[in-house]
Amino acid sequence: MAANIHVITGKKGGWDVKRDGAVKASGHFDTKEEAIEFAEKEGQRYNVEVFIHTEDGKIEKKESFGKNFYPG
Repeated sequence: MAANIHVITGKKGGWDVKRDGAVKASGHFDTKEEAIEFAEKEGQRYNVEVFIHTEDGKIEKKESFGKNFYPG
């Protein structure tokens, strides 16, 4: 199963898109909007969840792509 994706603040500013367990970011962007757009495309591509974080690291939003993670 592919790793979930997170949009987080970059260590040197901007925003990073990083997979669970990854050492390096999959992408670095100047704006949060650019990072979210990239993360959503990757989430759709790999059928994983995307977690969008605030600047202080809290989860702001979660999106699920592909399969139904919580059938009800």
